[in-house]
Amino acid sequence: MPRTLTLLPDRLAVCRLEPEAPVPGWALSGAFSSVTRTPGELSVVCSEADLPARQSPRPAAAAAADLRVERGFRAFRVEGPLDFALAGVLAGLLAPLARAGIPVFALSTFDTDYLLVRGAQAEEAARALTEVAEVRQGERRAAPRGVPPGRARSAGSRRPGPRLPAG
Repeated sequence: MPRTLTLLPDRLAVCRLEPEAPVPGWALSGAFSSVTRTPGELSVVCSEADLPARQSPRPAAAAAADLRVERGFRAFRVEGPLDFALAGVLAGLLAPLARAGIPVFALSTFDTDYLLVRGAQAEEAARALTEVAEVRQGERRAAPRGVPPGRARSAGSRRPGPRLPAG
């Protein structure tokens, strides 16, 4: 079945902090954010507009936390929700990008997948993706209102998150 992809309007940043670093408040403040902690790192994907102000090549507020930032990404959202039983969705979308020599940072949520590419390659990526999907331009969305820190949802999540026990 043909897929529909939406190219989101915001420029995104992919950030790396030390694995023990607390999740910074700016990481959850925008309409699009993703936070992943592993034993080796804390990764944040967020709007460039949500990054702390820069006074040097690195945001001053995060210099002590060894923040590394890669800027200038655009995201293609796979319209969903996608069933967990589906196989090969990412593989099918990544193949034309690989043929075009376009690097991808893939990100998944409960409902769908996102393909992040460098902004300078977004148009080329859109052309390549038309081999396997309909590609359309997205509209800017506001950040979710009333979502307390630590409970923010990514832009693609359309279902409320589970209620977690107080603890």
